[in-house]
Amino acid sequence: MDESLGRRIAEHRTKLGLTQQELAERVGISRVAVSHLEAGLRDPGERTVALLAGLFKVDPHELVAGTSYPSAKAHRLPLVVARYTEVEHQVELLDNDLAWMARTGRDGAKLAEWRARLLALLDATHDERERQAIREALERARG
Repeated sequence: MDESLGRRIAEHRTKLGLTQQELAERVGISRVAVSHLEAGLRDPGERTVALLAGLFKVDPHELVAGTSYPSAKAHRLPLVVARYTEVEHQVELLDNDLAWMARTGRDGAKLAEWRARLLALLDATHDERERQAIREALERARG
């Protein structure tokens, strides 16, 4: 018997520590729509599945595999999606640079560049979780 896609979405959301409202804001749908998806009252469209898969860091087909999601819709899903936001990407790059600097004993100008890049990103980011990740990265970049 197929697992409920709604239950799978709810499990992924819970693992990320997101509320239905936060998930809705990240995917661009209403909180009521998230509630309906999780309750199995409706199936998400291909766009929503792709966005959810990216947020959950899985392939779209992996998200719907073995669920009640209609196979006709599953055939139209993209094979891959972006799995990282710009903030996540930049923070990972910073952490890689910090590890390299610790191994080689180098520092200095690179940290100043990172601080400027992170401050610009902080100014452009509106999501509070991402803003917190940037603030934490700024602390690490202080040296």
